[in-house]
Amino acid sequence: MNNPYEWLQSVIDQVPGILQPLIVAAAALMPYIEGAGAAARGVLAGINPVIAGIAAALGNILCVIGVVALGARIRARTIARRAAKITSGRDAHRSAPETHAGHPAEGRAAPTTSSTVTTVETTVETTVETTADDGNAHTEPQSKGRTRLRRWMVSFGVPGASILAPAALPTMLTAAFFVASGVPKGWVILWQTIAIVLWTAAFTVISAGALALLGW
Repeated sequence: MNNPYEWLQSVIDQVPGILQPLIVAAAALMPYIEGAGAAARGVLAGINPVIAGIAAALGNILCVIGVVALGARIRARTIARRAAKITSGRDAHRSAPETHAGHPAEGRAAPTTSSTVTTVETTVETTVETTADDGNAHTEPQSKGRTRLRRWMVSFGVPGASILAPAALPTMLTAAFFVASGVPKGWVILWQTIAIVLWTAAFTVISAGALALLGW
């Protein structure tokens, strides 16, 4: 059987060897290609499977780490902003009797820190759920993928959901979802790394095996 990727292999042969892994790693930064897709394309292009797999996994992992760091910062900022808004609203409500009656109201308790934190956490969780279900902000495949991810997270926890998630969503979106849901950064990075390594290794082996079997 003729090799349909011969032209691609010829192009890659013209690229210096030191740049070939960088091309694979750069491809792994793209959603819906990521480590698994980049490794497979690298192998089909004639790059050594081990080099292609390692480069693709590293590129994908670095991208996920960046997404987790950015997502955690945004979530912390959102929580702080909502907490400040809730506190200022309650302070204004408490000071209202002094304005109208001329003296402070009796028997009105100040809001506790625990109740404020609980309210903020509930608000953030509601926001995450609303964003995940918003059909106007996401395409249909993403909406279905997020629904599956939530179901897997409930059934299998972060470890199981992380390993299964690439079948439904890119790892970058999965990592952002976990961070927005309040999962610790280290836990997200650990299991996303494991998932990336497993999926990238599987696609690398399958691609190399297909090339060997077909004689390309």
